[in-house]
Amino acid sequence: GIGRDNGWVIQVPYCWPGEKIRARIYRNHSNYSQADLIEVLEPSQSRVKPVCNLYGTCGGCQYQGASYEAQLLWKRKQVEDSLVRLGGISVEVNPVVPSPKPYGYRSKLTPHYQGGKQGEDLTIGFLKQGSRRALVDVKNCPIATDAINQALPEARNNLKNVPRKKRGGTLLLREVLEGVVTDPKLLVSERVGELIFHFRAGEFFQNNPFILPKLVDYVVAQADSDKNSLLVDAYCGGGLFGLSAASQFQRVVGIEISREGFDGARTNAQINRISNAEFFLGDASSIFEEIKEVSEPTALIIDPPRKGCDPDFLRQAIDFSPSRIIYVSCEPSTQARDAQVLIHAGYKAVDAQPFDLFPQTRHVENVLTLIR
Repeated sequence: GIGRDNGWVIQVPYCWPGEKIRARIYRNHSNYSQADLIEVLEPSQSRVKPVCNLYGTCGGCQYQGASYEAQLLWKRKQVEDSLVRLGGISVEVNPVVPSPKPYGYRSKLTPHYQGGKQGEDLTIGFLKQGSRRALVDVKNCPIATDAINQALPEARNNLKNVPRKKRGGTLLLREVLEGVVTDPKLLVSERVGELIFHFRAGEFFQNNPFILPKLVDYVVAQADSDKNSLLVDAYCGGGLFGLSAASQFQRVVGIEISREGFDGARTNAQINRISNAEFFLGDASSIFEEIKEVSEPTALIIDPPRKGCDPDFLRQAIDFSPSRIIYVSCEPSTQARDAQVLIHAGYKAVDAQPFDLFPQTRHVENVLTLIR
């Protein structure tokens, strides 16, 4: 929650709008302070009993002490605040699409562990709330899938009996079609809708498989194949959006600047027998080089990392001049910053649709559609 003292902002975790609380400030910054929650004097009606007994100690789930309905309302407001307040973008933000599973949804878990001698007792888990280094021991994580929680004791146990890195490290547990895998280099597969995607277990692949088909369907629908015959998927990774849309478009072009993602996308096109999708290994400074001369109406999907698009990419996208841009983001504040640049160049935001990929946490995915 955010409290104000004569206009000065004080951030207090684990408290909700409208509550009366006691807090203790522990760190002052140039324009706000951070505080610990000491006691709730007048609780909000949104407050619920958290499912996890580590809630409040483990920094992983910020919203677990609130009802799921309240979480969805706050996330919608969070997206509105970013787009409207930060970006000055006048677009109505739709209600958040809820996750079919508010718990047990996470198909990838990466607990950390500290260094130490073999056979020593070991803390294996996540960063402690408010700490940059200290870990909380996590034996079971309610937002992870059941299969991951079943595999966790053995993975923790194995770690105790092997020589460890001095500086600690990170475990991987990922539930895929092959089961729960722990080797990041292993080639694994995941089904989304009708398609199968292959990727290495340690690579990025959306980790809420229960809501993913809804997100993909929405993004493909926003690309509007009735009006656009070409779909360009930039930052395409393994081709999730482009390949999912291929049956509706005359032609799909995916561009990826990492060799691994590019190889993966081409393999995934072959596995799914998709012949109207081609992939290019892009160079950050000439992303659209291969398809500069297109004359057909084009939709562009961008799904950048958390830090958003770099200015050079946005300039190139504006020069490429697609008739529609569908911007998928896991960080609405950088999305708002980038959208401002696109709007300044003649685009108009027409749709904002958040998806709750990460229930119980403060993170939200948002899809912003812009037209020229």
